[in-house]
Amino acid sequence: MNQIKKLLIIGFVWPEPKSSAAGGRMMQLISIFKENGFEITFASAAQDSNFMVDLSEFGVIKKNIELNSSTFDDFILELNPDVVLFDRFMIEEQFGWRVIEKCPKAIRILDTEDVHSLRTARQKAFKENRIFELEDLLSEEVAKREIASILRCDLSLIISEFEMNILKDVFKINEDLLFYLPFLVDEMKEEELLKLPSFDERKNFIFIGNFLHEPNWNTVQYLKEAIWPAIKRDFPEAILEVYGAYPSQKVLQLHQPKNGFYIMGRAEDANEIVKKARVVLAPIRFGAGLKGKLLEAMQCGTPSATTSIGSEAMHENLPWNGFIEDDSVEFAKKAIELYKDENLWKQSQKNGIEIINKCYQKSAYSSQLISLINSLLVDSKSHRLHNFMGNLLQHHAYTSTRYMSKWIEAKNK
Repeated sequence: MNQIKKLLIIGFVWPEPKSSAAGGRMMQLISIFKENGFEITFASAAQDSNFMVDLSEFGVIKKNIELNSSTFDDFILELNPDVVLFDRFMIEEQFGWRVIEKCPKAIRILDTEDVHSLRTARQKAFKENRIFELEDLLSEEVAKREIASILRCDLSLIISEFEMNILKDVFKINEDLLFYLPFLVDEMKEEELLKLPSFDERKNFIFIGNFLHEPNWNTVQYLKEAIWPAIKRDFPEAILEVYGAYPSQKVLQLHQPKNGFYIMGRAEDANEIVKKARVVLAPIRFGAGLKGKLLEAMQCGTPSATTSIGSEAMHENLPWNGFIEDDSVEFAKKAIELYKDENLWKQSQKNGIEIINKCYQKSAYSSQLISLINSLLVDSKSHRLHNFMGNLLQHHAYTSTRYMSKWIEAKNK
């Protein structure tokens, strides 16, 4: 009889699938491991939130832990997991050395969410009004931390093929340490569109996104200042509803019903709201990873208007489910056309289904991931032996982080 394998996930935050794509991604990972017989414990030092998912409903054990505390050592020693999944590189920095010290045999996996240094470098280039170059990454401070974390782990999950190529070509990371894992959804048949609200039953443009994420706030500013005035000029009755978790005061101040610009706040059920909208607007100007809001639009049969950054690595060479445009004036024109032209709108819906089925099939990736993890469980020694740079970084980080953490713990006492 096979022994049940234990997975420990150390979360940056508790999963909130209704608040962010990162929360949805985490629940997808949990479902893969659950379906493959893993016993899962989810631990985090984050505060509980009103919108976090009830992990017990998914058969996951919830554990509150502390930063810079040897109580974690006792906890992990007792749990003795086979696999530890770090949610973002900051969590690996904080807890990685403790995992190595107490459970050296555990396979260490990093879920990057997206390449943070890519997002940061693009944001800097945008704010400095210059074109982002891949070489910018080499001088990015956060890249040094992020790449070191990837090298220290046995495997890192990368959500975007564009980012896979950056890690291999710019940072020269061995492919054996990386696994491409996009968002994962079930297959969608074209006839399912008939069950969704029709063109005539839908109304309004929408934007949806978590406001703790800087690219989302910037997108709403761009909509308000450049794109929406151009849309309203040619389509005076147009309405835009902006949804998103954690809106700040500066977001709420953009609410202007007289101009058809509505700040709606958190969406209780994002899926239902997107299904009732006619077009999703997402003119994203910087960022990284894949855009959960755009995949969700496809699943809801809602065409979307986005930029080359928004659509990056999301559709291979397939036609987009709407359009991709970086110029604000053209963006506004095409948004109106997509909203008003029923034939174009219906074709865009079909394009979305083709993208879902070609690029995001759960069955295509989940078995590969589990197979790779099982092979690491059988022979991690050889895999680690060939990761010399990872061992080197582990040695130095282990020493420095360990003493810093011990010092903080002693100081807190």
